Amino acid sequence: MAKSSVSEVPTSQGFDFIRELGQQLRVDSIRSSTAAGSGHPTSSMSAADLMAVLITRYFRYDWNDPQAPTNDHLIFSKGHASPLLYAIFKAVGVVSDDELLTFRKFGSRLQGHPTPVFPWVDVATGSLGQGLPIGVGVALAGRKLDQLPYHIWTLTGDSELTEGSIWEGLDKASYYQLSNFTAIFDINRLGQRGPTEYEWETDVYRDRVQAFGCRAIVIDGHDVEQIDQALRQAREATGKPTVVIARTVKGKGFSEIENKDGWHGKALPADMAERAITEMGGVRHLRVDGLKPDPGEPAIRDARVEIRLPTYKKGDKVATRKAYGDALTALGARPTVVAMDGEVSNSTFAEEFAKAYPDRFFEVFIAEQQLVATAVGMSVRHYIPFASTFAAFFSRASDFIRMAAISQANIRLSGSHAGVEIGEDGPSQMALEDLAMMRAVHGSTVLYPSDATSTAQLVKAMADQKGISYIRTTRGAYPVLYEDGTRFPIGGSKLVRSDPGDRVTLVGAGVTLHNCLAAADELEREGIKTRVIDLYSVKPVDKVTLQEAAALTRGRLVVVEDHYPEGGLGAAVMEALAADMDPPRIVHLAVRGLPGSGKPTELMDRAEISARHIVAAARRLYGI
Repeated sequence: MAKSSVSEVPTSQGFDFIRELGQQLRVDSIRSSTAAGSGHPTSSMSAADLMAVLITRYFRYDWNDPQAPTNDHLIFSKGHASPLLYAIFKAVGVVSDDELLTFRKFGSRLQGHPTPVFPWVDVATGSLGQGLPIGVGVALAGRKLDQLPYHIWTLTGDSELTEGSIWEGLDKASYYQLSNFTAIFDINRLGQRGPTEYEWETDVYRDRVQAFGCRAIVIDGHDVEQIDQALRQAREATGKPTVVIARTVKGKGFSEIENKDGWHGKALPADMAERAITEMGGVRHLRVDGLKPDPGEPAIRDARVEIRLPTYKKGDKVATRKAYGDALTALGARPTVVAMDGEVSNSTFAEEFAKAYPDRFFEVFIAEQQLVATAVGMSVRHYIPFASTFAAFFSRASDFIRMAAISQANIRLSGSHAGVEIGEDGPSQMALEDLAMMRAVHGSTVLYPSDATSTAQLVKAMADQKGISYIRTTRGAYPVLYEDGTRFPIGGSKLVRSDPGDRVTLVGAGVTLHNCLAAADELEREGIKTRVIDLYSVKPVDKVTLQEAAALTRGRLVVVEDHYPEGGLGAAVMEALAADMDPPRIVHLAVRGLPGSGKPTELMDRAEISARHIVAAARRLYGI
């Protein structure tokens, strides 16, 4: 490596200093990735001048107080450029040079792609196309909720501009007139395996950005005067979000690899790194104090208030999706509860919240990736977001949900119209994979209530639940099973029917619990006492109650779910009991064929999850 030196540059933040800082960011990106033996130095080098201007002149941030409410937000949508981000952290003095060189090493905070293990990182990025839409969510919170002057900046690579989520984000940024949002496009022409779709055709990007209602500024991404002018215009913008389209060179600063294919995601060998650092003037240790934000407090502050949940009369037929809307509206008394929906709020019943609290409801339209991204952005600003759509459509945002867990975001998702029970709409609308998808998310909570009372209680519990929580609601109206005030702790279950003489256990949730109860009536008429468990908490699951039931009924369990057999209710039960010394005999009734259209009763019977099929399964277990 080249010898460390402190370059003789002005200590002010003039253009000469900024050029030197840009070189420092490049050098440090090479040093950290070469020390790691992996990383993306060339992708970092192309954006170094853009970031040098931003952090010295326009990024308002108190690095000693990352929770200051008026701080700007910087999100690296191109998360693979993490060496550049960590080089910035060194330049502002929050990461030492020694720590910089622990990049990608086991136990280091400097992971391969950014995560909130750092207090200066809002969200995890690295799955392309996500940082920008999440930034839109943060900007929406700033403009409509916090009402503070902070600005959101996202660094976006050109390869990720083929992701539809980028354009969902820009569309919603324009729709909500988020002039406090700026996307910086790093158009360096080269992707992982060769040229990007439009290479340096910046006019194509400009036309697309403008077509989505945003202001486009095309610049040379290595001309610090042009960068400065563009960022000044973005900071002062009104009425529209800004996109700075910067033509850059991948590997900028080292002549041997500038604009050369085959260097994406490759650390420079030590000898090349030595030559590169020498060519760029050696190692520097310039410090940037940056600009502090003005003081201010959010317009909305959290407050503990009395929540009066809706009440329902036992026996009345109420859809759990309706109870979700009722409970969400009741939670609206808490000022930091916000809601968003994907243009189906009249079916998810989120419209009830929208009517009661229009300033805290956000229509995201049919853009499910942006729907989840908006919730994550609101979580960054410490709001309590509830996002709803049809359960099947959350599959489109599966990667956003997965990454939200890595971001340690606290978001609540409500999926309605689940399973074959929805009826005539047919299989394209039937969520039959959602429980598996949500259970697989790290640290997630998965809830599936069977009546209105339990739904309301669980929605309230979700408000204070950490991580990703998901509630599955049902289209049809079914009888209320529980008295007002019954408690439903997350991780619990309910014995809806039990007797010391029970011989078979039926386990259901949602609509199948009602089918289990109907089956239990028939079995009892035949003299077979039957225990029925409402397994409303699918994750975490109530292992103890299941074990007790299995012991009492001599291992005879029938698990019934309106879901494909993989990964849902049955999987949760079998995983919970698999390690027992004498695991029970489980009959698992689930949707095993591809459904079509029909009445709910017809479809459940065809799927063999109706009461008569449950009775038949219990008889087989009992030996009849």
